[in-house]
Amino acid sequence: MVKKTLKQRIVDASVELFQQDGYHNVTVDRIVEYIGASKGGFYHNFKSKDELLYEIHDVFISYVIQQSQDAYDKYDTPITRLCAMLQTLTQVFDMYQAHITIFYEESRSLSDEYSDIIHKKRDHYRDILQKVIAEGQESKVFRTELPCTIVTMAIVGMINWTYKWFKQSGQLTMEQITDVFTDMVLRAIVTEQAMEEAKQFIIKG
Repeated sequence: MVKKTLKQRIVDASVELFQQDGYHNVTVDRIVEYIGASKGGFYHNFKSKDELLYEIHDVFISYVIQQSQDAYDKYDTPITRLCAMLQTLTQVFDMYQAHITIFYEESRSLSDEYSDIIHKKRDHYRDILQKVIAEGQESKVFRTELPCTIVTMAIVGMINWTYKWFKQSGQLTMEQITDVFTDMVLRAIVTEQAMEEAKQFIIKG
C-alpha cells in the first residue's frame, strides 16, 4: 500500500472534520493536531484554509474532466461517448461523496481567486459534454429541436443534485442509479433513427 503524502492526509482529515463540524468550526490547529503534523507542514502544502477547501473541490472535478476526456477519446459515437461520460459523472458522487457535499455546502466561503478557477474547470467539463451533444445533433443521432446548451445543463443539473439524496447504504447502488439516468437521458434526446444503437444502454422493460 502506497503511503499517503502529508498533503493527502491533510485533505482526508479536513474532509472528515469539515463534514463532522462544518468548515468554519474547524481550525488549522485542529487539523494538524488530528493527524499529528505541524502547522509548518500545513502551510508548506496550503497557503490557507481557503486553498484547502479549493483542493477538496479540485480532487473530484479534475477526476471528472480527465475521465470525460478519456471517454471522448476512447469511444467514437455520440451515444457511447455520452453514456461513458454519464457513468463517469455519477461515479464521482460515489467515490467522492464527502468531498462534494462539503464543497457544495461551503463553496460560498471561497475567495474570488479560487471561485474563478473552479468556474473555469466546471466550464471545461461542460464544454466536453456539450461537444458530444452538438456532434450528436449534427449527425442526427440526438434531436436537433432541443437546444444543445439546455440539454447539457439539464444533464449536469440532474446528476449534480445526487449529492443531496444518494446514500451508499440505500436500496440502489450508484451503478443502478446510473442506468436510470442513462435511460432517461437517451429516451429524451435520441432520434428514432438512432434508437437501435441506444437500446443497448436502455433498461429492458
